[in-house]
Amino acid sequence: MAEDAQNMANSRTWKLTLAYDGTEFRGWQVQPGERTVQGELQAALRRVTGEAPMPQGSGRTDAGVHALGQVASFALAAPIPASNLQRALNGTLPVSIRILEAKTVPPTFHARHSAVAKSYEYRIFPGELCPPFLARYVYASSWPVDFAAMQAAAKSFVGEHDFLSFVATDPDLTTRGAEDEAGEPGSIARTAVRTVYASAWEHGMCEAGGLLVYRVRGSGFLHHMVRNLVGTMMAVGRGQLAPGAMAEILAARNRSAAGPTAPARGLFLHSVEYRARDEDL
Repeated sequence: MAEDAQNMANSRTWKLTLAYDGTEFRGWQVQPGERTVQGELQAALRRVTGEAPMPQGSGRTDAGVHALGQVASFALAAPIPASNLQRALNGTLPVSIRILEAKTVPPTFHARHSAVAKSYEYRIFPGELCPPFLARYVYASSWPVDFAAMQAAAKSFVGEHDFLSFVATDPDLTTRGAEDEAGEPGSIARTAVRTVYASAWEHGMCEAGGLLVYRVRGSGFLHHMVRNLVGTMMAVGRGQLAPGAMAEILAARNRSAAGPTAPARGLFLHSVEYRARDEDL
């Protein structure tokens, strides 16, 4: 008991920035009998340090969703240098998970609670034949789309809105209320309001040709929100919905008013932002 108390007193709070290929994982969050990113990271910490803190992520990415800059925080008593921890974790984690940075931060830092903004990107391959080496990272869609119409629709989401029409309709969320991807419980009316700072489509490139890339930055995102936005804008691009219908869909506050959910494989958590004072010792 005294030893545990001493370890707690000597512990330091860590911030990890990591990237992962989400294809083979059942999402971020630990689930019984399932392979998850959080579970793999906790197991790696146990192997490296002998401690097994539960890493708290900035958000819960779904099964098949990737990350370019996920953030996790936890406390460790082990007096290990940051560069050694990063190297040791990368040496024992699956190759589909890489630690990009490890640093100690103030004890008040929390990967989710301290976040002030997040950015996501969604990648679409619009060609007739999607190469197999790209297929697990894009939504392959050979339908011709109106890029300008999709861009006009994307601009409709900038600002503070109630995004209830774009929240997942999972049965468990129906009983618990709309739950933020970061696990933030609460009433649907309260949690469905988010502020989007930027929302736009871009033309991207890859070895196999052109991509359509949707980039969105906001204060936070609801479960399946980005994928539902993309699915709805794809319906606009195909002429099934008018760009001006986005205002009506938002006002409806009903999932059935919006378009389909885009596949998980094209979605990437791009980055998470924090105030400098929250993470600088």
